[in-house]
Amino acid sequence: MKINNKEIDVNEIVIDLYNDNNMLKMRGNGIYLSDNQVKTLKKYGVDYKKYVTLSSLIFDIEKILNEETDVQDLEELSQRLSELNYYNNTNK
Repeated sequence: MKINNKEIDVNEIVIDLYNDNNMLKMRGNGIYLSDNQVKTLKKYGVDYKKYVTLSSLIFDIEKILNEETDVQDLEELSQRLSELNYYNNTNK
């Protein structure tokens, strides 16, 4: 298919749309996490299933960040979860 005189592969676009590794999903304990976030937590030995609030999960992630160095992916996850927690749980 051509759009603006450029050849576009529709199948490529559809694959990108349905790649849900970054889509937030309810994990059964009231916490929404993407598959990629779960993978990062598992990498650092964090069992997200034992938490009932996002705040408690973030608290334990921050403890790991205070002890470890070179954990950029976990730091980014902590920031994203903190933003999610703020926007979902703060009265505005």
